[in-house]
Amino acid sequence: MNLSKMVKFLKKLFTVQLLLFIIITARAQDTTRPKIGLTLSGGGAKGLAHIGILKAIDSAGLKIDYITGTSMGSIVGALYAIGYSGKQIESIARNIDWSLLLSNQTGLQALAMEEKDEYGRYVLELPFSQGKNRLPQGAVEGQELWLKLSELLFSVNNIKDFNKLPIPFRAIAADISTAETVVQDSGELVTALRASIAIPGAFTPVNNQGRLLVDGGLVRNFPVSDAKVMGADIVIGSSVLTGMLSKEKIRTPMQALMQVALFKEFDDNKKQVAQCDYYIPHALSKFNPASFDKAAELIDSGINMGNRYYPVIKRLADSIYNLYEKPRDSFVVRTSPVFISSYEVKGLQRITLTSFLHSINFSTYKSYSAGDLSAMIRKGFGTRNYNFIHYSLQPQADGKTRIIFEVGERVPSYSKIGLHYNSFSGIGLIFNLTSRNYFTPNSRSLMTISAGDNFRFRTEHLQYFGREKKIALIPNIQLETFEINTYNNHRKEGLYRQNYFKGDIKLQSANHTFFNLGTGTRYEWLQYKPSLASMFQVKGKNSFLDSYLFFNINTLNKTHYPDRGLKISAEAGHVYLQRPDLVYMEGNGKPGNADSSVFEPDNYTQITFNAEGFRPLSRRLNLSALIQTGLNFSSKPDVLNSFFIGGLNRTYRNQIVFAGLQDISVYSPSVMAVQASLRWKLHGGISLIARNNILFCNFLDNESLGPRNRWLSGHSLTLSYNSVIGPIELSGMYSEQSKRFESYISVGFSF
Repeated sequence: MNLSKMVKFLKKLFTVQLLLFIIITARAQDTTRPKIGLTLSGGGAKGLAHIGILKAIDSAGLKIDYITGTSMGSIVGALYAIGYSGKQIESIARNIDWSLLLSNQTGLQALAMEEKDEYGRYVLELPFSQGKNRLPQGAVEGQELWLKLSELLFSVNNIKDFNKLPIPFRAIAADISTAETVVQDSGELVTALRASIAIPGAFTPVNNQGRLLVDGGLVRNFPVSDAKVMGADIVIGSSVLTGMLSKEKIRTPMQALMQVALFKEFDDNKKQVAQCDYYIPHALSKFNPASFDKAAELIDSGINMGNRYYPVIKRLADSIYNLYEKPRDSFVVRTSPVFISSYEVKGLQRITLTSFLHSINFSTYKSYSAGDLSAMIRKGFGTRNYNFIHYSLQPQADGKTRIIFEVGERVPSYSKIGLHYNSFSGIGLIFNLTSRNYFTPNSRSLMTISAGDNFRFRTEHLQYFGREKKIALIPNIQLETFEINTYNNHRKEGLYRQNYFKGDIKLQSANHTFFNLGTGTRYEWLQYKPSLASMFQVKGKNSFLDSYLFFNINTLNKTHYPDRGLKISAEAGHVYLQRPDLVYMEGNGKPGNADSSVFEPDNYTQITFNAEGFRPLSRRLNLSALIQTGLNFSSKPDVLNSFFIGGLNRTYRNQIVFAGLQDISVYSPSVMAVQASLRWKLHGGISLIARNNILFCNFLDNESLGPRNRWLSGHSLTLSYNSVIGPIELSGMYSEQSKRFESYISVGFSF
């Protein structure tokens, strides 16, 4: 704040305090102290700066009588109104995963195992109905945001009149059909807050008490006048709004349009600021409403502003409590379980009531805490059958509680688009169509195509059985063509094209959150055609059956760059009924000697085991470990079904990822590898990842397939960015065996 503004502020402060003295003197017999109102503006992520003002108010001992807020200001204000201190709100805001809350995602841990592999892997997901895509009302439904608010506000779940909150409160929204300002003073507090932040186009609108509501910032972003209406004699206003752009800064048509769109907001803002008795403007021009990745910086900025204004707030508190009795701290946040005796479900159309209740594992005549209800809702949301599942709690005359579920069913079919590129598979545009209950009830069918440098196709049908859908039958088909380099002593030597087909059917446990197990049989067919001759290569085809048992565990908290959790996949199978038609070729394109020209089939056991774990070491540092094992217990060579070593992302069958070598540059019938990684979060979604690994291969007695070096070691350093199209990684690699520095690029999620 410059000197002239500070002088004006001090003059205003003196005037207000003089007015306060006159009022007090004129009402010497009046024991009613002046009522203090607090108004918090909207501003998206910038609204986190309000927390610093709350901490200053707490430190000064000033008691607030009324609170009004818009958008993020309404969320911060509501938490304060129900009894959280500024310090507690700061702790909440610093520990929230904002990227998850402000998305259509839920935590990976809430999903059923059979849904995890496909979850969050696409750039765009659109409802598909009657042969065409439909655009949703908004990009984000905000299920996780709604649940987090429900947990935080659980202590006042029985209060439907906002005047009866520990501090009377108002949340501002806008009626999208009439453009009217809606001052929300009753109903479900969570719903009111969700409506107040519903930025059109970003969040879906909210139906509340018969009105379709959106972000209140469109009509009144700084609701000081509403605090006055509530009865505030003195209003403290905290505003994170950025001023209009100067004419020198308006350089593009978009900037001009945005300036015009904000005319009404800034005109109203001037009127609201004029009604403040204490106005606190935050200097946050380097941030924008979407800067949730800079939440810590915004909170720190607000704390600095709160420290600057603390003397002013302290003088106000002292001037009041020197004359009036100081109110007691009469409220704290206490959350006790509720005993639910009855229920109602609204919004079901295609899904039966029984299926819904089973999906959330709900029953009456039980006590539920806020955490219990959130876990229950996440379990249902994890089936991917719902856009949202909300609940409200209605106190009953007998002291028990009735729960009312509001359900929004997902459209049965979605079309999805993704993009992937890496140094091995090239670029691919990925299209997916997923439908539920299309061919049969209680099913999910999907088809995925990757079109680009290599063609890949996969289709799958998942059929649930049983009342609680605990068993699933999953047939799938996959086919692909790949251009693959061959290597000799870690150097590119030749090129061949592989055609691949797989038909698989498995029976497994289903609808478990963290594990599944089952059995299956798959048929695989491979054909190899050399495109560029090398010193030693394979030409021909082979097919075989593989019957197997498998077991999977997945407790990761995110699809990509998880911070914690464990992922294990284990499989033991028997390979049989091989039908090889293979010839080993020499560099001149002619068959090799007679001893190696005939491939002798062999039935054998194959075991694979992969385990990866993640653990945070600090807020910015994460440790992970990866163990990979592949074993072919065969006495005959089977190069087509060996384990292929190299690369940083698993994109190929039987692949063992290995930092330091390019994809499938080494193969072996027996492999054990260990990798340790450190990920350092630099800023926002940018991270630095260091990987180190060692590998022991070719140690079973199945002839001399694989590299001469049985021990391999390698390292990589990766600069990564978690973008809207998926992870972007630029890596440098080195292996002591190849003695070469190599680059590796990966964009998006693999097929």
